[in-house]
Amino acid sequence: MNILSTTIPDVLILEPKVFEDERGYFFESYKENFFKEKINDIQFIQDNVSRSSRNTIRGLHFQVGEFAQGKLCQVVFGTVLDVAVDLRKNSPTFGKHIAVELSDQKKNQIWIPPGFAHGFSVLSESAIFVYKCTNYYNKESERTLLYNDPALKIDWKISDPIVSAKDQQGTLLKDLIL
Repeated sequence: MNILSTTIPDVLILEPKVFEDERGYFFESYKENFFKEKINDIQFIQDNVSRSSRNTIRGLHFQVGEFAQGKLCQVVFGTVLDVAVDLRKNSPTFGKHIAVELSDQKKNQIWIPPGFAHGFSVLSESAIFVYKCTNYYNKESERTLLYNDPALKIDWKISDPIVSAKDQQGTLLKDLIL
């Protein structure tokens, strides 16, 4: 597994070693001892899967307090633009974001530690997005950062986005209470 750093410390891109032949391919998408040694000594306790159509934006979601989640994200079908926004109060990159294309072709992943808002846009006809979480979903702790907040300057690489009512009513970065 190749680990690439990003412009925001602690957010990492993982590229697995893929073994391909005439039958298809094989790769290890997660290996606990490698992750704990090279990235973070955490425990994943929930896996989530979503399927979305082209031009869908999901996010920017996060949980606060004791229910904050780290996420290891991957696409098993299609292509998405995955976005993580730093919401760590004392971070020098607070309010900055990382955007990386994840796809079934690249087989890459992104590690997003707790303290970040997360979302993605679907660039292919459809996409199946999977992610491991370090904490359980807790409705009372869930928050939504407005996906098109002008302060964030996120280029979602799509036009005419399909966005849920909840996500359309997210909070502006300047109004967040963390």
